[in-house]
Amino acid sequence: MALDLAPIGRALISVSDKTGLIELGRALEARGIELVSTGGTAAALAKAGLKVVDVAKLTGFPEMMDGRLKTLHPRVHGGLLAIRGEPAHQAAMIANGIAPIDLLIVNLYPFEDALARAAPFDEMIENIDIGGPAMIRGAAKNHGDVAVIVDVGDYDRLLEELAINGGQTRLAFRRALAQKAFARTAAYDAAISNWFAREIGETAPAWRAFGGKLMSALRYGENPHQRAAFYVGPERRPGVATARQLQGKELSYNNLNDTDAAYELVAEFDPAETAAVAIIKHANPCGVAVGASLVEAYEKALACDPISAYGGVVALNRTLDAAAAKTIVEIFTEVIIAPEVDDDARAIVAAKKNLRLLVAGGLPDPRAPTASVRSVAGGLLVQDRDAGALDPMTLRVVTKRAPTEAELADLAFAWRVCKHVKSNAIVYALGGATVGVGAGQTSRVDSAEIAARKAAEAARAAGLAEPRTRGSVVASDAFFPFADGLVAAIEAGATAVIQPGGSVRDADVIAAADKAGIAMVFTGMRHFRH
Repeated sequence: MALDLAPIGRALISVSDKTGLIELGRALEARGIELVSTGGTAAALAKAGLKVVDVAKLTGFPEMMDGRLKTLHPRVHGGLLAIRGEPAHQAAMIANGIAPIDLLIVNLYPFEDALARAAPFDEMIENIDIGGPAMIRGAAKNHGDVAVIVDVGDYDRLLEELAINGGQTRLAFRRALAQKAFARTAAYDAAISNWFAREIGETAPAWRAFGGKLMSALRYGENPHQRAAFYVGPERRPGVATARQLQGKELSYNNLNDTDAAYELVAEFDPAETAAVAIIKHANPCGVAVGASLVEAYEKALACDPISAYGGVVALNRTLDAAAAKTIVEIFTEVIIAPEVDDDARAIVAAKKNLRLLVAGGLPDPRAPTASVRSVAGGLLVQDRDAGALDPMTLRVVTKRAPTEAELADLAFAWRVCKHVKSNAIVYALGGATVGVGAGQTSRVDSAEIAARKAAEAARAAGLAEPRTRGSVVASDAFFPFADGLVAAIEAGATAVIQPGGSVRDADVIAAADKAGIAMVFTGMRHFRH
């Protein structure tokens, strides 16, 4: 049975990230702890004037095979795994010249960093750590006697623990470290196995794991009675995981979810071609637009549904400037996210102290082949991210009238937005802006009617003679199963439609379009989103 307090007489240190290494080594040496180390870590400690025993002297074997073999030896693993209070273990140690190792400090080869910069295959392989995870797991299993550190951020905690307990560690402390150690190797192995699956084109591996590092513990989840935390994975996709928060209150679970939805949507529009703004509420867009400037795009997006925009998330595809910032802060906004922000805009937003301002450092690639994961009872649903894009060359005009160039531009815009609206989804667009959005309904005709109704309400609030859906185009994320949804869009004033097609009643829907004299194109691709 493990004792509560375990003394530390010897530490093995092997780290790729040498942040804080020398300070830690000095503090341990000052406590009379013997330092054993490997390769570059041993060299760094020795250069700083610390007395260090090279692991090769401990094992009797030199480091070999380009560093692949150095710690995989009984005198290392025996020192980590031996139960101190077990006579048979002690006898084996004495018989084989194995000395105890009471503290292991390891951070792994930087595989995730290599993954983030898309290193070549051979370099990725060389960044797979073998000895490190083996030692970590051994030390963590034997946490009754051994403390294991896998995070540079825990160095101060370790030194504080030793100071409080006279050079010893408590069992509760070692257990907490062991849990973290197993989680670290699990996330590391998950990153490797998922990368390997992509490399060999395996879309449904027999075993699948996902891992991440804690970014922040959240106050609660979707509701106050739910606990929540935010973890980041090894792939550095620009967005909420890469963003720096420049000001504002702590981000909530719902803030993060909505901000992610907003930023993924606005990234559909190339900033070199046009400014784009998306306003999101409850993970659905309530206004999206493009324009010559961010302020123009924002004003067009806001006009779609100014009531729902209150308390929403605003995402921009270009650097936030002063003109856009001044206009955005005129109404209550929860979050602003942009690739960058200029100094004048930052000063304007600073006046709204609770407004969260995030700088993502770039835009995500909407075509990148990444995975989407959702939990279900007892398992996970894993799929490719919806990276489907509209190819104008594959559009099929199915009505007697073909869309005009202006209609085609708005149809392409509406289709991009519709991809990010929860199904059943209907999006009306005019002049590069949404003018009505219907989301999350069990009936497509309901979505069409809701979008039209909200457009009518926005028109009345703005003092317009008629809704902006008059003369608009409409996008549907999936086919119209009946003509009624299309008829509702026609009644709202739509003159052109974009939809996947593929219904057994396509002929009826096309006939309704021809009867009304509107244009319709089929994409052959749907965008369900749940």
